[in-house]
Amino acid sequence: MKNIQTTIARLYGPAKAASKQAYSPYSGAQVGAGVLDDEGHVYTGCNVENASYSLTECAERNALVAAINAGVKPGAARALLIYATGFEVLTPCGACRQVMKELLADDALVISCRNETDFHSWTLGELLPDPFVLTLEQDHA
Repeated sequence: MKNIQTTIARLYGPAKAASKQAYSPYSGAQVGAGVLDDEGHVYTGCNVENASYSLTECAERNALVAAINAGVKPGAARALLIYATGFEVLTPCGACRQVMKELLADDALVISCRNETDFHSWTLGELLPDPFVLTLEQDHA
């Protein structure tokens, strides 16, 4: 529990601040996410909706993309926290779960909260027990 509380203390403020940047004219849901890497750096993202709903970008994926863009290697992010207005618990969508599986560390903690004391947490295995996996060919000779 201490690890969860420490992670929430580190990511809650940045994720909540990111939610205020959300573009959500259709759902009204302001979602922010924070990703914590191995070195203690935090990367944030917010949801960006689109009239064509399938083009909407989730806060979780935006935060992960920000981390990768900053040079964080896949598997080097240890935690992801989701802050959302209007939800008791916002569980990540299937697309976000698949991206988390590829970019977060295997033992990463995923937390969804509406405040610093009311939260739910999962392991990646709990969120996506049977992920889609491709084996990349290392030798192109």
